[in-house]
Amino acid sequence: MTVADSPLIGTARRQSLGAVLRRTGMRNAARPAIVCGGTHWTYADLDALVDRLAHGLARHGIAPGQRVAMMSRNSHAFVAVRFALARMGVVLVPINFMLQPDEVRYILDDSGACALFLDAEAADVGRQAAADIVAPLFGLPGETSTPPDGILSWEALIVEGDTPFVDAGDADALLQIIYTSGTESRPKGAMLTHAAVLWEYQSCIIDCEWTPDTVALHAMPLFHCAQLDCMLGPALQVGALNVITATATPERILPLLAAHGVTSFFAPPTVWIALLRSPLIADAGALRLAKGYYGASIMPVEVLGELQTVFPALRLWNLYGQTEIAPVATILFPDEQVAKAGSAGRPTVHVETRIVDDAMADVAVGAVGEVVHRSPQLMTGYWRNPEATAAAFAGGWFHSGDLATVDADGYITIVDRKKDMIKTGGENVSSREVEEALYGHPAVSEVAVVGLPHPQWIEAVTAFVVRKEGWPADTDDIMAHCQRQLSRFKIPKQIILVERLPRNAAGKILKRDLRDAMKAHYL
Repeated sequence: MTVADSPLIGTARRQSLGAVLRRTGMRNAARPAIVCGGTHWTYADLDALVDRLAHGLARHGIAPGQRVAMMSRNSHAFVAVRFALARMGVVLVPINFMLQPDEVRYILDDSGACALFLDAEAADVGRQAAADIVAPLFGLPGETSTPPDGILSWEALIVEGDTPFVDAGDADALLQIIYTSGTESRPKGAMLTHAAVLWEYQSCIIDCEWTPDTVALHAMPLFHCAQLDCMLGPALQVGALNVITATATPERILPLLAAHGVTSFFAPPTVWIALLRSPLIADAGALRLAKGYYGASIMPVEVLGELQTVFPALRLWNLYGQTEIAPVATILFPDEQVAKAGSAGRPTVHVETRIVDDAMADVAVGAVGEVVHRSPQLMTGYWRNPEATAAAFAGGWFHSGDLATVDADGYITIVDRKKDMIKTGGENVSSREVEEALYGHPAVSEVAVVGLPHPQWIEAVTAFVVRKEGWPADTDDIMAHCQRQLSRFKIPKQIILVERLPRNAAGKILKRDLRDAMKAHYL
């Protein structure tokens, strides 16, 4: 007899995200789980609220297999909705709260969302986007704000009582559709099952050292799978304390680190750099921060040194991956940060990674190839996009679209996205290599290098630089530094000083915005 032949056996063996929270809640009932503004929940509080919310959503017609979207900044309510939907067997569609109405409308329409959660700040855009295609609209209380007017209130969704909600989630069922922020005209929805996400949790728990005594600050957006599934999910599974804020600024982050004795924090390099530049960093010596995680881009060697000076007890992990693998694929560990600086590390526990050429053969040490993966963490495909799914899994491996090299020890260094490799005058130039050279100049705080259309060079290597506050260095000085560090064809044709670089809510620099805004610069 197979599990499929016996519903009772299948029920007894059930594994789902909702079941994981139930077990953690039973094991750690009195332990603090969530702190957000004035809200404090124990694990028993969180588990009970998830049941009550699931009952309320079911009364409003939300059923297993349906898609429900959520457009909100970080909050305690975001966490409750995430787990209530999982327990109901409903698919979460998280949406970037910085998108415009037409962009949100596309995701709502493409996913077939039957309902939309909105916080106060997202209410106006959400209403416009959802008009005539999505109902009902549910309100979410934020860290400091109340639910938006004219939308079904949070309180109306919470059913009184203590009746457990029967878990309708299942390992192989769809848990979430996360729309990628790639460069195509329309984003693609990566479909991730309960099992894929939970396999990824185990990778993070093991390799990122999540433990019950961890106090984690979650400041980067939870609509992004890095914060949601590398940080929040694993932390909740082990019974850690989670401090949640909607504001990822030094003025908010540094006081929270101190007030709650935070030991663990994740942010892209841009945010770590902002912390170092803040005048509030002078009090960092009293902080308990011990585990730091970064991703989205490399951490400049100079910044690594600064972080070690400011936070002597801090150990750093570099996490590399993409939405389609839930998202961590490779990790560079704390004791490897200097010796393998700039590397994305090696595959995590449940991932197999290769660097291959166009014929799917492994490239030689030091040669550039595409990063491909095999893993139970992988998505099951792109929602309603079989062509893109087939292309992504060509040859039985997931094709990341990233270019990388591998060294003799098996450490992977990401060279660029395929589209970000600059082809100038017949030569290939890695924008990342040029950026690393620029970070070596003491005046450079942040940098992004792109290829812009050029009548002679086809693409011209162009650097956009944010200077450190108080540094008077001009572009000639920075250019002279490049000339000492780089081969002639890799030297930027121009260095453009800017006040800030465009970034998405996850902190990743949006090079496509620079390319689009400056595409006629040399023409």
